[in-house]
Amino acid sequence: MTNYVALLRGINVGGSNVISMASLKECFADAGFGDVRTYIQSGNVVFASDVTSSAELEVTIERMLRERLGTDILTVVRSRDEFTATVAAAPSDHGSAEFLSDVLFLKRPLTAAEAITLVPELNEQVDSVSAGPDALYFSRTVIDSAKSRIDRLRVNRLSKRMTVRNWRTTLKLRDLLDGA
Repeated sequence: MTNYVALLRGINVGGSNVISMASLKECFADAGFGDVRTYIQSGNVVFASDVTSSAELEVTIERMLRERLGTDILTVVRSRDEFTATVAAAPSDHGSAEFLSDVLFLKRPLTAAEAITLVPELNEQVDSVSAGPDALYFSRTVIDSAKSRIDRLRVNRLSKRMTVRNWRTTLKLRDLLDGA
């Protein structure tokens, strides 16, 4: 069995797609996934499966959620190894005290090379973005975060093909995938 994380887009954000983590955990367990755990209320599910394709799991989980919960929820699935590679490839200052840092996990088949071309104009004095394995790394300076143009990214057509996690959540999910 391989450990995976399912990152669900738009769960419990601003009163939309309100789903309890207990219900989510039950959905995954009933579908036959093992060692199901959730982390915070934003749709992070760590689980084990003998399926070896993240892409296949995305299709299966999206179908399961549509049938069980009656809603379409974009789901990004990464294996422990894929997720660890994304964390390891982050810029060296990503998550440092000077920045508010996020990881934009991309829905395949969108690649990081394609996604970076879809990023709207950012404030170069505040914002930075770089590509990694199946993800983009976005940071904004803490001191000038109010001048960030991250909102342009959230309403861009790219936003419908990704889900965002802050760096702290990303590191916690990596730890959960490692069994911590």
